[in-house]
Amino acid sequence: MQKMQSIWHRNCEMPRFPALQGDIKADVLVIGGGIAGLLTAYLLGQKGVSAVLVEGDALCSGTTQNTTAKITVQHGLIYHNLLKLGGVEMAQKYYKLQRASLQKYAALCKDIQCDFQRKDNYVYSVENPEILETELDALQRARIPAKFAENLPLPFSTVGAVEFTEQAQFHPLQFLSQIAKSCSVYEHTFVYDIRDNQVWTEHGVITADRIVVATHFPFWNGRGRYYLKLYQHRSYVLALANAPDLNGMYLDEKQTGLSFRNYGDMLLLGGGSHRTGKKGGGWAELQMKAKLYYPDAEEVCRWAAQDCMSLDDLPYIGSYYGRNSQLYVAAGFGKWGMTGAMTAAMVLTDMLTSVSNEAADIFYPSRSIMQPQLYRNLLETASNFFRLTPKRCTHLGCALHWNPSEHSWDCACHGSRFSEDGHVLENPAKRNRES
Repeated sequence: MQKMQSIWHRNCEMPRFPALQGDIKADVLVIGGGIAGLLTAYLLGQKGVSAVLVEGDALCSGTTQNTTAKITVQHGLIYHNLLKLGGVEMAQKYYKLQRASLQKYAALCKDIQCDFQRKDNYVYSVENPEILETELDALQRARIPAKFAENLPLPFSTVGAVEFTEQAQFHPLQFLSQIAKSCSVYEHTFVYDIRDNQVWTEHGVITADRIVVATHFPFWNGRGRYYLKLYQHRSYVLALANAPDLNGMYLDEKQTGLSFRNYGDMLLLGGGSHRTGKKGGGWAELQMKAKLYYPDAEEVCRWAAQDCMSLDDLPYIGSYYGRNSQLYVAAGFGKWGMTGAMTAAMVLTDMLTSVSNEAADIFYPSRSIMQPQLYRNLLETASNFFRLTPKRCTHLGCALHWNPSEHSWDCACHGSRFSEDGHVLENPAKRNRES
């Protein structure tokens, strides 16, 4: 399979760390070396907590390296849904915590060269002004500063956008390469089981008072029912030279629409989204759009990202199951992993250091799963579990579908992906399959 690397690899190398050799102990063990795990380990260390992080591959070798790296409190048109879920109080709590995450990035990036830039963020609609009006009304009711924008510098007509000013974008790997230097890390240390306060790896057993699972999709099926509460979505990006500077970050309110942001002299064009294991536009759709809208542009590189989607568009941050005070989780950031990761790190650090966080309750992982998306997930799982095909996922045995764009075998149930020769590309699958 052809290796696709994001633009972030062009001028940055992550620090390297050894694999674990033998048994160790830690106050807190963080499993997963993406941005959520690294930030959690880093913030715990800043509070004087002895935290160890283990990563099954290399740091930031999964979803984190494939982000478009937008940092914003505006996660699609979410605030009118928050009002339905929990009223003005929930919307305000959510906004305040996302704003605190943005401010934390700004503070850290003062001392880290990572191309941190303040940019306005826009969620636009091509044909639905009513949904923009509904969102703006919700924001006004919750006293959250936002405004309507029109005459956007996009290559097609829109009916306007909801605008949040002074958001941010950055170079994620440059940022995390510096954050990682302050953490105690073991790379290439694959975790295959959790038993009480012990984690079993290929190279030794780690005993920890508390454990944080930050592995994108929670891999431990023992409790928590994350195989019901999460599904995965793929989206695609082209980095284009000779394309205009749009001076902002733009996203269609439709999940299948386009996103835009600039990095240096390149335009990052995103879209082609689909549920993992299902058909979608992929890079072919983006290439068609690029040719239509920017005929003089040249493709520099391309990549794809995979995001965990929750049932109600809110991440799962807190106790892995029930009110367990030993095992914690951070997952389900949707397409907003940069802000979501910092939010998770701040909430978990407060929980693990016995500091009250008034917003933590809205991310409670054991909240009700009675959402419409649950039934769609169950139907997808049932249809793929009973589908007759020799290619099966090693997670829970669902049928695999061939992905011709990326030359991989993908699972529509929970989003695991495998290379042609059977190696795991995306979790929750932990075992390779026979090719």
